[in-house]
Amino acid sequence: MPDGNVIAEFPKLNRGYNSVFRPDALSIGLVAPLEAHHHNAVPDMSRHTERAQLADKLGFAALWLRDVPFNVPNFGDAGQIYDPFVYLGLLAGLTKEIALGVASIVLPLRHPAHVAKAAASADQLSGGRLLLGVASGDRPEEYPALGMTYSDRGARFRESLEYIRKMATEYPDFSNNHGELNGRLDMLPKPVASHFPILITGGSQQTKDWISAHGDGWMTYPRDAKAQAQLVENYRAQSSAIGKPPKPVMQSLYIDLVADTSADPSPIHLGFRSGTKFLKSYLRDLQDCGINHVALNLRFNGGDVEDTMKRLADEVLTEFPTQGTPQ
Repeated sequence: MPDGNVIAEFPKLNRGYNSVFRPDALSIGLVAPLEAHHHNAVPDMSRHTERAQLADKLGFAALWLRDVPFNVPNFGDAGQIYDPFVYLGLLAGLTKEIALGVASIVLPLRHPAHVAKAAASADQLSGGRLLLGVASGDRPEEYPALGMTYSDRGARFRESLEYIRKMATEYPDFSNNHGELNGRLDMLPKPVASHFPILITGGSQQTKDWISAHGDGWMTYPRDAKAQAQLVENYRAQSSAIGKPPKPVMQSLYIDLVADTSADPSPIHLGFRSGTKFLKSYLRDLQDCGINHVALNLRFNGGDVEDTMKRLADEVLTEFPTQGTPQ
């Protein structure tokens, strides 16, 4: 941890959060689709359910979905195609232990009542394995397609999150621009715990203090170790300054795992190509920076996906294991 600070514990929420995020430790997840579709924006989703079950069996901590309402060709990434909440329902029934995350729901493009109900349903159906990442969105073309404006997405993001939090309480009585509840209606189902974990992505058009105050953790992007360590330290210092407990930090990482275990790294989009020796060294550095979870993306992987998953389990997860935690 930066400056030698030791975190005693994170807040206890649902089963997924408690197993994926542990103080002073790092766990490893995977980003769907579990497919090497390289420069093709649209994956074919081949063997996606079998690979999700394999990830669960091999002991990966989490499987992360994306929320991409429209395929925007100039963006070059259609995500895993399927609606994340529909897909979460399927995966909840096909897997047993792996946490199921979304990185991230674009809150300004959905009504928060629908997000709250779908997320609580996925949390219940999976036995408390839901991790909900939320973001303000970065594809301007999607907003007019849904009758939304892009410039004020930050304000709608804040109000959406407020609305979703209220839905975890019984017969909420409050109002904002998304609607009014008078205490005579209730939202069912409720999350497994007091609320399902919500992790805020990047800046999401918010101040740093707001992010520290309102999320159950923070999702950030790959950076060099020195810069990442400083950002993590700042995030936790801001949380402490406003009286909040320490919270986990996670990031994504694209990898292309080559056959030569000792192969030196070479850059790829938001990640690198290397052997497992360098990958483990890099992950140790991230753990030392205070990162608690890394979601690996195999989009640009050159080898067979199943073989790569098994190599990661045999050679990497043994050093960064997932620890099951009771609800």
